[in-house]
Parts: sequence; structure tokens; C-alpha cells
Amino acid sequence: MRSVGAPSQLGRLIAPLVRALDALWQRMHWWVIAMAVLYAVSGVTIVRPDEVAVILRWGRLVGATAALQEHPPGLLFAFPRPIDRVVRVPVKHVYEVAISTLAPSADGALYTSTLDPVTEGYALTGDRNIVHATVVARYRIRDAAEWAFNGPKADDVLRVEVTAAMVRTLGELEVDRVLADGRNDLIAAATRRAQAGLDACHSGLELASLELTRLSPPGALATDFAAVQSAFIGAETQRKDAQAYAERALPEAQAESDVGLQAARGDADVDRGQARGDAAAFLGLAREYRRSPAVVRERLYRDAVERALGVAGSLRWVPPPVGGRYTGLRITVPSGRVSSAPSADEREHR
Repeated sequence: MRSVGAPSQLGRLIAPLVRALDALWQRMHWWVIAMAVLYAVSGVTIVRPDEVAVILRWGRLVGATAALQEHPPGLLFAFPRPIDRVVRVPVKHVYEVAISTLAPSADGALYTSTLDPVTEGYALTGDRNIVHATVVARYRIRDAAEWAFNGPKADDVLRVEVTAAMVRTLGELEVDRVLADGRNDLIAAATRRAQAGLDACHSGLELASLELTRLSPPGALATDFAAVQSAFIGAETQRKDAQAYAERALPEAQAESDVGLQAARGDADVDRGQARGDAAAFLGLAREYRRSPAVVRERLYRDAVERALGVAGSLRWVPPPVGGRYTGLRITVPSGRVSSAPSADEREHR
């Protein structure tokens, strides 16, 4: 009896609600249909040209592969909320975040005496010196699905990975190199390590660049470090000046040496040719002398006299010698007009 009466009592309670809904449908069915249509089309999303979109259905990522998970720009049709949630990811935008975890606590101020490791950010170099660093990281979203579903908050994971990479890289370098000419190596190594950490935690981020906005020693040692750095820069400047001078002087010296060698070789060739000509002439004259000594001696005598008379400034004729020998004959020759000293034969026939 109770089992039969209970449904009847429930029916009496529901009947007014059913009649009210039926009356509402008859009067407002067009409005209900319109609301249902609007709800159905609320899942349509416009993806902008610089974006891609991913769909989360009941909190799970839709698509088995990365190509199926990312939807290109254009119209995207999905189920309305709460079934689907569309996440638009600006993959072409470059974001920027300042990382000051290794900087002093006071913005822009360096303490003067002590270091509180609890409140002050710092890193140790390979030779156990303390440095402070402020870094600006620029990044973009490389994998939209990982960034939207798997990755933690972008700025937080970026700060952690870049800080860890900077600490590890600074620990491998000496402070003099870090503060002088090793910044490029520091940035390159830290960028590689930070990117590896971002990939390992599936953040979906890609580092575009790292920029050191400040890299300095502790305030108490700033003056000493500045003096060391100035000395290093001075030594490096002198080294570069010396190298530049060597690069300029060595080619000049080599060129002068080459010119001198070429000139010496030319002179040697000329002297060698002249000596060979003189030797050949002397040998020819010697052969003729062996064949006709009197003729050659007479010719040499006449040639010598003609040459002397040709350049003589004044002549004085004397009578024939007594006893076959001249005792007072002099021939005056202007200075500079005799090209060579008289030969032995010429001196003999004078």
C-alpha cells in the first residue's frame, strides 16, 4: 500500500511543475531555442594571425600529436563551455622578464660592508669571488600545447631556470674573466643551460636572448675591482697597440728587406756581368799578346797616349829625349776627367 501511494504523491507534487513548464514552452519556446543556439555557437573562436589555439575538453588536451593539438589562425569550432575550453596562444610575441634573484635586495643600491646571504642575491665565481647579476630574459612560446597544458607559469619557471643556469656558469669562470672579456661566453653558456632546463620541464618556452643589465662585485670591494679592471684594460690596450704596431711594422720591414734583396741581386748581376766582360776582354787581349806582343804593346801605348791627350788641360812639347828617356815631361789633366788609373803598360811606356 505504501509503495503504490508514494508514486502517486510524487506525481501530485510534480504535476504543477510540468504544467508550468509546458505553459512556459508554449509562450517562450522561440526564446528558448534562440538561447540554445547562442549557447551552441559560443564555442566558435576566432584565432588571430599571430596566434595558435589548443582545446581542453573536460580538462584534457584534445589531439594525439602536436600537429593535431595546435590549431592555426582562422575560425575554430569547439563545444561550448564547460565541455571545451579554447586557449589562444600568441606564439609570435616576444615577452620580456627581468630576473633579479642574484642582485642586492635594495634596487640599484650596493651595500657597503656586509653580505646577508638570506636577503641578498649573489653568485660565486670559479675562484670563490662574489658577484651580483641582473638579467633580462626575452622569450617566446614555442610549443603552445606544452605551455597551455603541461607547463607552469612562464615567468616563474623562466626565473628558476635562468637563475640556475647563471649560478652554474658563473661557478665555472674566474671573476677577472667574468668582469672583463668573458661576458659573451657567460651569456652563451647560460642561455644553452637555461633552454635545456626549460625543455626538460616541458614549459613550451624558447629563449630569444639573455641580456646582462648589471654584473658587479660587492660594494665593499667595488673600488678594488675597478682598479684591477682598469689595470687589465690598460694592459689589454697596450697589448693591442703593440700587436697593431707589429702588424704594421713587420710588413714594412719585410717589404724593405725584399727591396734591398732585389737591389742587391740586381747589383750583383750587373757587377757579375761586367766582371765577366772585363775578364773575357782581358783573356782575349792576353791571347792576342801571346801571338803578337809588339803589336799589342804598340796599340796599348797609342791608346793610352790618345786617352791622356784627349782629356789633357794643357800640352807642352819637349825635344826628343837624350839617352832615350824623358825627364821633364808633364801632362796636366783636369780633376774628374780621368775615369780610371793608367795601366801598368801605360805607365811603362810613359
